Amino acid sequence: MKNEKLFIIFYFILNVIIYLLSLPFLFFLAFRPKYKRSIPARFFLYKNPPFSEKRYWFHSCSLGETKALKPIIEQFEKINLSVITNTGYEEALKYKNADVRFLPYEIFLPFWIKPCKTLTVMEAELWYMLFFTAKKKCQKTVLLNARISEKSYPKYLKFKWFYKKIFKNIDSVLAQSVEDKKRLLALGAKNVHVVGNIKTYFNPKITTEYIKNKPLIVVASTHPNEEKAILDQLPLDEFQVVVVPRHPERFDEVYEIMKNYGDVMRITDICKQNGKCELKGDLILIDKMGELVNLYAICDIVILGGSFVDNVGGHNPVEAAYFNKPIISGKYVFNQKALYDEVEGIVICEINEIKENLKRARPTSIKNRADINNIISLIAE
Repeated sequence: MKNEKLFIIFYFILNVIIYLLSLPFLFFLAFRPKYKRSIPARFFLYKNPPFSEKRYWFHSCSLGETKALKPIIEQFEKINLSVITNTGYEEALKYKNADVRFLPYEIFLPFWIKPCKTLTVMEAELWYMLFFTAKKKCQKTVLLNARISEKSYPKYLKFKWFYKKIFKNIDSVLAQSVEDKKRLLALGAKNVHVVGNIKTYFNPKITTEYIKNKPLIVVASTHPNEEKAILDQLPLDEFQVVVVPRHPERFDEVYEIMKNYGDVMRITDICKQNGKCELKGDLILIDKMGELVNLYAICDIVILGGSFVDNVGGHNPVEAAYFNKPIISGKYVFNQKALYDEVEGIVICEINEIKENLKRARPTSIKNRADINNIISLIAE
């Protein structure tokens, strides 16, 4: 007990020293557009008061984690939500039932945190003072979507003594997989439940029932320099092919590209209203937003764009994998790597290898599908 108190004092003083040494740098960054809101709020508490109501409190770092919380946050009437980055803050404001704050730097947390119901923290936000203070002031603490990759595990083990102190203040850990559970237990976690990766949660609503006339390829979420190169690889006489540009401002540009490959139909000309629609023609441009899910439901193969050019970073493969569709993708998926790791069976190839992989592609599946009902019960119990 005495050693624990000494550690807390030492840790707090160390963070105060780091804070004081960083002040000139923080003042400089505070004037940059990327940080002009987050740094004043986090490090100077500017327009960042404590939460005023005792509610369920969720914390995430940035855009992706905040967005992934949606199916859980929607189940609560009112919540408190804290974030780290500007992009996370902007996403958090979209939740109409959330009171949103930036999470202050650790030295402020003992004074800033007020009583709450359950504190639920996303993924790797393992801040010692956050869990230490919340353990004393909140009814329960939870680490959600917890994952320790094989690559990073040895690094965690080197600081096992420190993570053990953090996990001492976490009541429940909701892990993505059985392997993650084993690694988390080795680091000192307790009450570890395997609930899947919440980023894989997908609950689609089919708004239009499309009817195809022969095997259908969906060329999804394409970017400049992808459409022509992909169409060059496709046996257009064997398949119906629909192309879905990522951005609506490119509809006319992509239409002109597709005209070089045959007669092109626009989906807005074929389908005048939602409900049921027969896909007429072998080459179709989807010049309407929000149709990918409807097309994934009936297609035979998905070629996932944004992955064959090196400046995009890929797009979410989970939506197509939900329907167990074969997926062919390029190698440039750096923005979606975590979700690609969750989908089994994706064919990764160069753009000039698409044709030879059409017959090799097999149905995909989601490895660690999230159990949302179980997650909510473990948070709210």
